[in-house]
Amino acid sequence: MPTIKVAEIAWGRLRAPDLDVAEQFLTDFGMVRAARTGNALYMRGTDPYHHLHVTELGEPRFVGFAYYAADEDDLKALAKLPGASGIEHVDEPGGGKRVRVTDPDGWQIEVVAGQEPVAALPLREIPFNMASDRVRRAGALMRPKRAVPAQVMRMGHSVIMTRDIRRSLAWYRDTLGLLKSDEVYREKPEELVGSFNRCDRGEGFVDHHVFFCIGGDKCGLNHFSYEVRDVDDVMMGHDFLKATGRYKHMWGIGRHHLGSQIYDYWCDPWNRVHEHWTDSDRINVHHQPTLVKGGEGTKGPWGEPAPHEFQGHATP
Repeated sequence: MPTIKVAEIAWGRLRAPDLDVAEQFLTDFGMVRAARTGNALYMRGTDPYHHLHVTELGEPRFVGFAYYAADEDDLKALAKLPGASGIEHVDEPGGGKRVRVTDPDGWQIEVVAGQEPVAALPLREIPFNMASDRVRRAGALMRPKRAVPAQVMRMGHSVIMTRDIRRSLAWYRDTLGLLKSDEVYREKPEELVGSFNRCDRGEGFVDHHVFFCIGGDKCGLNHFSYEVRDVDDVMMGHDFLKATGRYKHMWGIGRHHLGSQIYDYWCDPWNRVHEHWTDSDRINVHHQPTLVKGGEGTKGPWGEPAPHEFQGHATP
């Protein structure tokens, strides 16, 4: 039995030497400032979570990421683990309580409970006339504005690279209760190179993955991922970021095979990758994992293959 079963991902935590530059990128990416102190920036989406991205002032670095606990009893269980921080009152905007643990590669994992929700922000609603429902917006014209950012709604998942994938997967499953969704091998089934893992909410449906682990020759962050409303918002966000001329585009737009989401990947000014996505698979405890060969089983139905730079990307 795992120590706990986390409910969902909460936020990613990075460091950057200039909070103004960090805020500009995240605003252009489609987030909204939730709070800012002298040494940290907290950005939110439209969903009623206080924040979903933290940038601490300092040299560029990946610090870790956070999950929401099911309740405070989970914090008590986690606090008993060797090396755990004990239950702390969070002295940051949003409050709540947390326990901090360290994964096998040294990344900080925060598990949080009791954070106060905030009011949801208005979301642009643009219904589609689909082949199966051609009058869904009868009489209403499709006239979305150009030159506006996407609207980030919530955080969906995080992806890391590790030199010891089986050790990392054992830790995340045993400690946080994550379940295997699908896995990827190199040439032989025993040569595991990628593993998609989801939260365990039993019969409840959850995102196909909340954590993807890549086996490689480096340790670090591959990317943070954030949900937007639909494919229009992915495209609008893409055009807006491209038009600024300030940011590096890493990969997209396309649709994944495993997870199925429509994706678009961009680098922040310190080369940390952030993904817009929409339309992910939602599965529950009855999902049967698959094991597929890399390349053959991972290429989606449309979009360019993953560039080599993205496949090997890991920022410490």
